[in-house]
Amino acid sequence: MPRSSTHSDHAPKAIGPYSQAIWAGDLLYCSGQTPIDPAVGTLIEGDVEAQTHRCFDNLQAVVESAGLTMDDVIKCNVYLVDMADFPHMNKAYGTRFSQPYPARTTVAVAGLPLGARVEIELVARKS
Repeated sequence: MPRSSTHSDHAPKAIGPYSQAIWAGDLLYCSGQTPIDPAVGTLIEGDVEAQTHRCFDNLQAVVESAGLTMDDVIKCNVYLVDMADFPHMNKAYGTRFSQPYPARTTVAVAGLPLGARVEIELVARKS
């Protein structure tokens, strides 16, 4: 099955040899987004709750550029540098979806690019 990419100018540009998102059949695989403000290309100021919202703003821009909505998201992977941030990430996360919620995995990692506290990737499905 051939791959095709999609991107949004309202999300940070890829900083390496990867695409913002790839279609595989009716599935859209979005690369991880960190809390970078695409207007200036730098990490936003703020706590993990604010950073989580910025990650989702970036992801939503990519999802919408592919003609989908956040209601089409079926799976999220969340990476935190400190599991003590989980409640604050979870609070922001809960404002981005409605029931039935996407499946989710949250793991702790040793570090993220530019000192980010959180990174999120997702998979969405075309209805």
